[in-house]
Amino acid sequence: MSAIYPDLENLPVLITGAASGIGASLTAHFARQKAKLGLIDINEAGLAQIAADAKREGASAVATLKIDLRDVAALRKGIADLAGTLGVFRVLINNAGDDARLAADKVEPDYWDDRMAVNLRHQFFAAQAVAPGMQQAGGGSIVNLGSISWMFGAPGLIAYTTAKSAVMGMTKSLAREFGPMGIRVNSIAPGMIWTEKQTARARADDPAKLARYLERQCIKEPLEPADVSRLALWLASAEARRASGQTYVIDGGVV
Repeated sequence: MSAIYPDLENLPVLITGAASGIGASLTAHFARQKAKLGLIDINEAGLAQIAADAKREGASAVATLKIDLRDVAALRKGIADLAGTLGVFRVLINNAGDDARLAADKVEPDYWDDRMAVNLRHQFFAAQAVAPGMQQAGGGSIVNLGSISWMFGAPGLIAYTTAKSAVMGMTKSLAREFGPMGIRVNSIAPGMIWTEKQTARARADDPAKLARYLERQCIKEPLEPADVSRLALWLASAEARRASGQTYVIDGGVV
């Protein structure tokens, strides 16, 4: 169950990385608000399934595009194409990312640049692409997905933690620049969200990981994708109309 925000009904919402994990949850939650959904992912089959699910959940319209977000030209064109179908986007959820593990002594320049492209660069260029339309339409909300991993120096994730720490700084600067345009910019920094991918990884590599992680949380319950989605709904809605430039930590109390 989640709150219903009437102002989100029929509102064009763009979600990146929509086909799985937190993105799939975000899609379902905005669908229940009866929003118009533009969904981007590199997984074409996953997009088709999630789009069908969104229609059943109540989305007033759904359009999808398979895009590799490392290709900024394709991203810009894709956003324009989706806006041509659904209308000017009033909400952008910059969700796509990948927390691949690699020890610091194994990192090479090409890997580093690729991780920045996967976890940071596309967030800026997606925000840049939607901003003019949002301004003309009277404003909007941009929500960037960060992570608490950098706040405690998670090992084996040096490129990921660097990119996610930068999300916080980017969010603050964009909020300052876009505020006069009527655009709010915030970020969400989740803790360990137990998606299907994270659960399968833990079962394969470290079955005790969940128990150890819960020891670090103040709230002794696993974090779910829906916990992030409910916060994103609020940030997208007019209920958060005075919130901007902030990073909202949702981690059960780890940091």
